[in-house]
Amino acid sequence: MLKFGELGLDKSLLKAVKRSGFEEATPIQAETIPLVLAGNDVIGQAQTGTGKTAAFGLPVLQQLDLDLRQIQAVIISPTRELAIQTQEELFHLGKEKRAKVQVVYGGADIRRQIKQLEQHTPHILVGTPGRLLDHIQRGTINLAHVKHLILDEADEMLDMGFLDDIEKIIQAVPAERQTLLFSATMPKEILKIGEKFMVNPQIVKIKAKELTTDLVDQYFVKTKEFEKFDIMTRLIDVQAPELTIVFGRTKRRVDELSRGLEARGYNAAGIHGDLTQQRRMNVLRKFKNGDLDILVATDVAARGLDISGVTHVYNYDIPQDPESYVHRIGRTGRAGHHGTSVTFVTPNEMDYLRVIEKLTKKRMDPLKPPTQDEAFIGQVSSALDDIKDLIADTDTERYEAQAQALLEQYDAVEVVAAFLNNMTKKDASDVPVKITPEKPLPRRKKGRRNGNYRRGNDNFKRSKRFNKYDRKNRDNKRRSGKKNRFTIRTKKA
Repeated sequence: MLKFGELGLDKSLLKAVKRSGFEEATPIQAETIPLVLAGNDVIGQAQTGTGKTAAFGLPVLQQLDLDLRQIQAVIISPTRELAIQTQEELFHLGKEKRAKVQVVYGGADIRRQIKQLEQHTPHILVGTPGRLLDHIQRGTINLAHVKHLILDEADEMLDMGFLDDIEKIIQAVPAERQTLLFSATMPKEILKIGEKFMVNPQIVKIKAKELTTDLVDQYFVKTKEFEKFDIMTRLIDVQAPELTIVFGRTKRRVDELSRGLEARGYNAAGIHGDLTQQRRMNVLRKFKNGDLDILVATDVAARGLDISGVTHVYNYDIPQDPESYVHRIGRTGRAGHHGTSVTFVTPNEMDYLRVIEKLTKKRMDPLKPPTQDEAFIGQVSSALDDIKDLIADTDTERYEAQAQALLEQYDAVEVVAAFLNNMTKKDASDVPVKITPEKPLPRRKKGRRNGNYRRGNDNFKRSKRFNKYDRKNRDNKRRSGKKNRFTIRTKKA
């Protein structure tokens, strides 16, 4: 693998990278950074957690005119959480350069954002589509000096219905610009954006089999709907995950799952779009800091989350769109560490499971649900590990007199047993939890080849059609006399 020092980055950026603890570039970084520095438009296929923010952020930071206090780069992100994370990462990477990076997103006071933009014009502006468009229409941001436009998680923005907003934003920035587009998957709509708004884009592609890295052990549990919750909690007891994300299909599902897990004694909380921004950020902060063990989320709320240390992903509901599965399990198995994903599937949903396996080119292993006794053993084992850690890490000398007095009054086995009882959870039968059944997914028709299930990497095979130009859009090109040829670069992770 290439080191960052071999990619043409300047000393201040290399210093920032080293300070972050990185030496070797990821595949998407090694391929993308030189292309961006050379001025190319780029379409990069990369899921969350592959280092794509640095892949576009480092070369953009290097090309900023820091003496010009104008917005020179605009980054469009699908969610507030991803926008905030991107702003934070670019702020740290550009600290040595004193680059100014700001973020705007919906759900926050726009008057306050306008005041901040007036007082401190950023070099880089990160934002969600709706709020960026709002500022453009109000005339509160000047995009006349924009040289770089980045679309991050483009497939997610399309799924969320932001295509019209994105096109309006693109048309509001100068035609003489560099455009970078990143997406975990490559549906034809993404490639159409490339045809319409980019010039001779270079495609950096990670093979489909690498989208779900071998570092993620993938399992499924075939079960009835009403048995899911008890099976999942028993699995959590047995597998003892350090940091967990549970995915639910709906907001109601997330609320019920998080309440049920809390009732059973798990340190859990949920996020979805109906929660206030402050509540969502508080939950995410606790999860990142390790003060929360289990995060329950909808696909939309979890999009773009980049949280290190997630060891397990539980798909309480199998996603209807198989590409969402790629995004979900991409939350674990990062930075060289193994991760585990478990998908709960009802008998009627087995066809959806097979479609996911076809997309990922990897079979999921069936998992036998653990018994209540096995779950209890798992809880006790975790409690014993915690006790051993306490003994090793805690100064217990000041408590020895009280401990001795306790042992004179009670048998040592009774004391430890009481301690273990306090550290383990109540029997599931003592805390009944009801999860409202969701409407089942429609049965997939045999031989069906239309709809979402055709979307994916096969679209790369059709990239030649981009040589057939829609000439009416050429006024938005930088170099209108050239054909729009795509160069496909395949790089293994």
